[in-house]
Amino acid sequence: MIKHLPANPSNNFIKLRNSLISATGKAIGDYNMIEEGDTVLVCMSGGKDSHAMLMILLALQERAPINFKLIAMNLDQKQPDFPTDILPTYFEKLGIDYRIVEADTYSIVKEKIPEGKTTCSLCSRLRRGVIYTTAKELGANKIALGHHRDDIVETLFLNMFFGAKMKAMPPKLSTNDKQNIVIRPLAYCSEKDIASYARQMEFPIIPCDLCGSQENLQRQKVKDMLHAWELEQPGRVNNIFRAIGNVEPSHLADFDLYDFKNLTQSKPSDEDPLFGDIANEGAALSLNSSDGTRIEFVRNTN
Repeated sequence: MIKHLPANPSNNFIKLRNSLISATGKAIGDYNMIEEGDTVLVCMSGGKDSHAMLMILLALQERAPINFKLIAMNLDQKQPDFPTDILPTYFEKLGIDYRIVEADTYSIVKEKIPEGKTTCSLCSRLRRGVIYTTAKELGANKIALGHHRDDIVETLFLNMFFGAKMKAMPPKLSTNDKQNIVIRPLAYCSEKDIASYARQMEFPIIPCDLCGSQENLQRQKVKDMLHAWELEQPGRVNNIFRAIGNVEPSHLADFDLYDFKNLTQSKPSDEDPLFGDIANEGAALSLNSSDGTRIEFVRNTN
């Protein structure tokens, strides 16, 4: 059997592992990701995130008050020199049910995408099709992907910057055809913690070299931006993630999401963020205008 802990684990590692297990369990509970009798197809790319997800799900399976089945799946995309023996050997030592699915998406991507252009979008669409088909064939009603908190925040900014849409990766979603439920159990986990955990577990990592490093990817640029922000103010990325789940439609501008047109009388929840506190709390506020004039806002309590 594969070890669930490294040799002579430190106290810090045990705390990290327990933290990741706790965060994953909370995400699963908050979004009702896994239920009694579920069969979960755990998508394994061979990267650090999917390895960590599988190991944490196995730990949760042992202690959860419900019964659910895990099936590990790896898609062999027929990349040249892909080490086809690594994951099957690992799964067998782990003693888990698994499937290796062969589909030559590599040739399709290389044929359709001009040299020098990013391939991730087409590659991910092709992978999704194979994954959904495999889940149906195996009777899996949940599909677990290894995206973490940082992936979700990066996607939010990518969609805002390049798609003019406030949209991220949801922790749980139903596919367009309503045939599959996709879950992201690591939604509350940071990439930094996952990377540290994976290094100490010494997982057999298989890098994705279908597209090369593609350092010009916009996602990498957003990742670098968020990393710089985190260095400047630790906790900022987590605050952004929390904001995704703490939305105030009345303080945005989507008239399909909030009925601005028929808004005739404001409610306490609709108060302007500047004047709302004054109205509700009787606060006083002083501001300096651009010409140096001091402006006082004080609620009349008489």
